[in-house]
Amino acid sequence: MIINKELRWVSEAILKLDSTCMTSIAVTENGCEIELVEGTLPAEADIIAKADELKLEFDNNQYSRDRVQAYPSIGDQLDMLWHAIDAGTLDTTSDFYTTLAAVKDANPKPSE
Repeated sequence: MIINKELRWVSEAILKLDSTCMTSIAVTENGCEIELVEGTLPAEADIIAKADELKLEFDNNQYSRDRVQAYPSIGDQLDMLWHAIDAGTLDTTSDFYTTLAAVKDANPKPSE
């Protein structure tokens, strides 16, 4: 079976649909060529639908991956938190809050 989708999404889709199915997947110029090794291969339409679902979920969570890269280290966050508590300014004006809010504002969660 050949499916014209990225290898990552095809292999993950098959595992999500049937974790007992063993396949060999090769990338060709026509897409991913799937060879059954053991078990029962899910239907092509099911693989495509699940691959599309997984890709959409991944794309919709890009904001989260961007935030992880933009946040200060946990050590720096704890230091900002400690200083805000120590100064009695643990509110929306503290460096702790404004720094994290700036990251969230720059990488908004998409509307559902």
